[in-house]
Parts: sequence; structure tokens; C-alpha cells
Amino acid sequence: MVLAILRLLFVFLLVVPLARAGNVALVLSESTGPYAEFSTTLRDALDGSNWKLSRYPVGLDATEDGTERADLIIAAGSTALRQLLSRGGSTPVIATLIPRQAYDKLVAESGSRNRRLTAIYLDQPPARQASFLRQLLPGKNRIGMLISAETRAQSSQFQHAFNAAGLILDSEESDTDRTLLPALSTLLSRVNVLLATPDTSIYKRDNIKAILVTTYRYQRPMVAFSAALANAGALAALYSTPAQIARQSAELVLAFNNTLPAPMPPGQFAVQINHNVAQALNLNLPDEADIRRAMLADKDAR
Repeated sequence: MVLAILRLLFVFLLVVPLARAGNVALVLSESTGPYAEFSTTLRDALDGSNWKLSRYPVGLDATEDGTERADLIIAAGSTALRQLLSRGGSTPVIATLIPRQAYDKLVAESGSRNRRLTAIYLDQPPARQASFLRQLLPGKNRIGMLISAETRAQSSQFQHAFNAAGLILDSEESDTDRTLLPALSTLLSRVNVLLATPDTSIYKRDNIKAILVTTYRYQRPMVAFSAALANAGALAALYSTPAQIARQSAELVLAFNNTLPAPMPPGQFAVQINHNVAQALNLNLPDEADIRRAMLADKDAR
């Protein structure tokens, strides 16, 4: 009887894979704000698993921060990813809290095309953006986007997704600060809404106030990609919180088995509306919960 039980146990161990165990090194571009939220949530999500998480600031060398001994590295932010790629190495890396174009640029500049890399972008997928705009502002079908050399390659994906959603996408290009406001004014005269995307050459800190003032002068709402922009004066934002991206990162760690999936958009999202801006533009909007429920029911927006 005992031998039979031992045989069954042996067979069970052969067919049921053991949970992978290892060391995760989290390299943080900063230690406060969204990076602290990401770090805390990731720690909590991995707590009780077979993965040990160690956290390090940027600026340490590989022997000081423990990345040489890690089985998997998570880079939080562009600065952390830049540091890791500059070192070389073969340890797999998950890049997080980074726009898609920044990730692509850093990987191309580093020449690390053969390294095991993936990313969870900050960028929301175009179909989800289209769903958000339809729920937020029904009837306002002409959507404007400013694009630059950084985001030009992505414009066809937006065009396809917006066409499928019954929206008309119009765009203007600007690659310098000098051309930004003329391009924006031209665009706003033709569209109902300005959709901001994580384009660091356009939506950088020095330009935000001028962009928001111009959209208000034309009485056109701006829909943004971060809660900070919604707080600053955009009508609304569709974004993913650091905690949501941390939980998605934890899922990748727990599923890791020497291979990484392709770079991906965030799986979860949040919605924020600036009701003061809505009132100033005389817009009667659904509330955030209703918009989010409708988007979750839309399979293209998930």
C-alpha cells in the first residue's frame, strides 16, 4: 500500500511542474511617487510566491545592485532601462512605466536586439482609446492627433482602429517647438477633440500649458494619457496606474519560464474626468464608472 502511494506521488511530481523560484531585481528610476507605488504593489503581489524581490535605485553598478545575480530584472522607467541596456548581459528584462516609443528608441540605440526583453507600455492600445472616446463624447467623431517623428509609425494603427470604431482621425505633424502651436491651431479648426498620446517631443512639461490654453481658446476638449494631465486641465484621461502595471508585471514573473512574451500594452486601465473643465466647455458627460463598465463590455477595449 505504501509503495503504491509512493509510486502515485512520483508520477504526480513528474506530470505537475513545480512552481519556478528565483530572484527578481527591481531597478527604479526614482524612489518616490509612481515608482514607490509600483514597487510596493509588486512586492505585495509577489509576497508568498517562490520569487524573492530585491529593489535598487539607479546609479549603482552591477555588483552593488545585485542584477548580476538575478534570474529576472524589472526596469521601472526609462532611466532604469537605459542603465541596464548600457551594461549588456543576458539576464531577461521586463521594462515597465515607459512609453512605447521610448522603449523602442532605447532598445535600438543599445543594439540589444538579441537580449531577452519585453515591456509593458504606458500607451493604451488604439482600440481602447477609440472605445473611450465613443463613450466619453458620443457624437464627436472627428478626433485630432499631433504626431512627430517619434509617433509617426504608430499613426496607421490608430487610423485603422478609429475607422473600425466609426471615428474620423485627423492629424498634423510637428517635430519642433516652433511648429507646435501653428500645427495645433490648424488641427483644432478641423476636429471636435484633441487626443494626446505619450509623445515626449510634443507633450513635454514646457509645452503643456500652451497646448491646454490653445485647446480652451478653440473650445475643444483634450483627452489625455495621464491623471496628471487631467488634473492640469485636460477634459479626461485614459491611463493605467502604477499599481495596475505592477500587478501585470507580477503575473509575468509568476509565469516566467526562461522565455518572455512580446512587448504589450497595459491590461488594466483607469478613467478620470475633470468635471470643472467639462462644465467650462458646457459638456454633460457620463460618470467614470459608467464609462468604464461600457468599455469593459466592449471586447475591443479590453
